[in-house]
Amino acid sequence: MSVAIRRLGPNDGERMRALNALFETVFGDSASYGRDKPGDEYLRRVLGRDEIIALVACAGDEIVGGLVAYVLEKLEQERSEIYIYDLAVAETHRRQGIATALIGELQGHAARIGAWVIYVQADYGDEPAIALYEKLGAREDVMHFDISPRA
Repeated sequence: MSVAIRRLGPNDGERMRALNALFETVFGDSASYGRDKPGDEYLRRVLGRDEIIALVACAGDEIVGGLVAYVLEKLEQERSEIYIYDLAVAETHRRQGIATALIGELQGHAARIGAWVIYVQADYGDEPAIALYEKLGAREDVMHFDISPRA
């Protein structure tokens, strides 16, 4: 089956909602992806920003994978990094190179804008994700902390 990768833009609110539904299913996280869904104007504004990258993998009209990444402009040097925040492939379409194709498309975009690195985190125990990322890049063991925005 052929899969096409495309970047979402400001008029792709419905596709972004479908991608969020895929994330909800794959991650089992209805609290983050199933409630308080963004409105049309919000999606139009955010998907229109250059530093927001939402890619989908489509098999016909069905979204079978996708990623959301953010371009981060740095201040220590004139350069940027790209952080992959979400990456998922529908269970029925795994092991077909879709995640690798999504990251490959992101690598092309990173090269075009002159980003110096793409980075992603994986949870301990998520062996398929860890294997994919180790195949594509160098592993760094770091600690991740969530800090509340409230004092």
